[in-house]
Amino acid sequence: MGNLVLILGVALWAGAHLFKRAAPDRRAAMGEAGKLPVTLALVGSIVLMTLGYKWADPIWLWVSPPWMVHLNNLLVFIGFYLFAVSGLKTRLHQKIRHPQLSGFKAWAVAHLLVVGTVQGVILFGGLLAWAVVSVIVINRANRSWTRPPEAAAWKEGVAVVGALFAMLVVGQIHGWLGPWPFGGA
Repeated sequence: MGNLVLILGVALWAGAHLFKRAAPDRRAAMGEAGKLPVTLALVGSIVLMTLGYKWADPIWLWVSPPWMVHLNNLLVFIGFYLFAVSGLKTRLHQKIRHPQLSGFKAWAVAHLLVVGTVQGVILFGGLLAWAVVSVIVINRANRSWTRPPEAAAWKEGVAVVGALFAMLVVGQIHGWLGPWPFGGA
């Protein structure tokens, strides 16, 4: 039952995010009022993913070696950094077309490395697949890319500090709700 709920949550997440690209006329016709149903679908998808993950019986496919936690944390940090790059429009944003989705992919891969269960593959593999498909769909819809204007160098430092801060805060919350992400505990 848990895996089915988890699959429904991942599918709803992907569908809500891809709706604008899959049915642009329908989405445009909804106007501003369309934001509420999409938001509710995304919140519902998170609820379904969370409950499905908790309810699923863990079926182990592999067990990662302890050192893999460090690679996981590095990739998660890169993911947070790329989110900051997107928000701050840093110099790196001039070189990476989809920094948020690239950061999301880094986060998903990081979790696949250390969560070797069926529900881990469904959740993190499904979200990784969504991010890959999203990049493909966006690139096909908008083949040309206008690079953002050059940004101030200090923004890179802010992105690094922001990513580190976000990682520590999210890591603490992760430890309260689930496994401690920094190893050892």
